[in-house]
Amino acid sequence: MKKDGYKIVAVGLLVYQILMGLLGEVPRREILNESIRCVYFHVPMWFSMIAVLTASAYFSVRYLQKSQIEDDEKAVEYANVAILLGVLGCLTGSLWASVTWGDFWPNDPKLNSVAVGMLMYFAYSILRGSFEDEQKRGRISAVYNIFAFAVFIPLIFILPRLTDSLHPGNGGNPAFSDYDMNSQMRRVFYPSVVGVSLLAFWIAELRIRLKKVARVLSEKQ
Repeated sequence: MKKDGYKIVAVGLLVYQILMGLLGEVPRREILNESIRCVYFHVPMWFSMIAVLTASAYFSVRYLQKSQIEDDEKAVEYANVAILLGVLGCLTGSLWASVTWGDFWPNDPKLNSVAVGMLMYFAYSILRGSFEDEQKRGRISAVYNIFAFAVFIPLIFILPRLTDSLHPGNGGNPAFSDYDMNSQMRRVFYPSVVGVSLLAFWIAELRIRLKKVARVLSEKQ
């Protein structure tokens, strides 16, 4: 029961996120209007993506140190969940951009950096499928995963800040919290980040357990 405690917390926070995100009061801002509610759903996905990518890179390092297949399985499943969150983040961001910026994908440095980062992780999935040898696949993909993480973080957090960007907090724009968020929004936003992050780790845990079961069954055959 103690191990499932975080799942109960996750469900509670996600229900709170959905109800307050759709029905709660939000500040009336020019252009943004009701679309400001996207901050409760779009931004937490990116925070959660970074969290599971960090876990993925960590287990890739562990695999290189110990060569345990369990670490390789954890690394790839955390990366798979991160890719899912990245796709959902891009979709929600595109919808939000169409309202606030008048284009589903404007020529923005941060958007383009995210696209490059997502392509790197799509390539990670393709790379794993190109090897049949388990040890070779694990070691090469682990090295690539660590490299991709080391590139992805500055790509989305540092480079967009060095030039003009439409995103808040980049290129001289004020941070979103300084510009739009009030205390009411913060009471929904931060629990949303925690809830989506817990859900991401929950999904990854289920996928890891399924992969372990499939491996054990294949070894018995």
